[in-house]
Amino acid sequence: MGYYSLDEYKKNKNMELFMEEINIGVIGGSGVYNLNNIKTIDEIEINTPFGSPSDKYIIGELNGIKLAFLSRHNRSHKILPSELNNKANIYGFKKLGVKSLIGVSAVGSLKEEIAPSHIVFPDQIIDRTKGRDSSFFGNGIVAHIGFAEPFCHNLNTLFEESAKKLNITYHKNKTYVCMEGPAFSTRAESNFHRSIGGDIIGMTAIPEAKLAREAEICYGIIALSTDYDCWRENEEAVTVEMIVETLHKNSETAKRILVDIIPKLNYKDCTCRHCLDTAIITQKNVWSDKAVKNLDVILKRFI
Repeated sequence: MGYYSLDEYKKNKNMELFMEEINIGVIGGSGVYNLNNIKTIDEIEINTPFGSPSDKYIIGELNGIKLAFLSRHNRSHKILPSELNNKANIYGFKKLGVKSLIGVSAVGSLKEEIAPSHIVFPDQIIDRTKGRDSSFFGNGIVAHIGFAEPFCHNLNTLFEESAKKLNITYHKNKTYVCMEGPAFSTRAESNFHRSIGGDIIGMTAIPEAKLAREAEICYGIIALSTDYDCWRENEEAVTVEMIVETLHKNSETAKRILVDIIPKLNYKDCTCRHCLDTAIITQKNVWSDKAVKNLDVILKRFI
């Protein structure tokens, strides 16, 4: 295994061929920093127009299939959810050639039936964050992506098929509430999030999902239920210790799903990969040079 910057890779290896082979990305949350049965090949540091990603990208291989892994909060877990440089993280995956990105995240449960240790594949999201930078666009290019279906249907179908095959308890068609943090909810907030239709609650899916959509990357989440937030009466409110203890159990379940579905991912046409076709409003002849430079890998097929 070696450690390289992306520029060094371009000089020393056939980077175009290398990038073509990395179609799959995994961005891991708390407690999920590696994958079983994955041979680590290299680590790559990527500089982006938006600053540094959370960590180096680990390039791994499973049965001949290459994938890129990024530790969302850094392997030292030193980055708060609100401090994440999501634009750099997603840009880096796009620059590596990733077409399908799987997020693995710890969440609290807002519903009795979603018990700690259960796995959830959300299909909707409610944004309760405060002022996070949620778009690559601006500075001379305006785009409004469709976000009615925020998670890739094809990925969610694969998740469900895998969970059934592996006899894993899972929930689908659920709504993820993304809150700001880093403090956990008050009891009143927890009950409010239940009242507006939330099923699970976390702190990282926004703007990750929005930016992946703008980058035309298929994106889905394997959500790991770790606790009941604090809405349940007569039950201890969520603590870090509670989350970590449960994560050790269900992060292994998430890894089983990942190892099962990675060989099954294919790159047939998906609406996620064409969302900019009807999203960019600004005429190409007035695009600013700075914006085009910053968005080079995202706008590549339009330039």
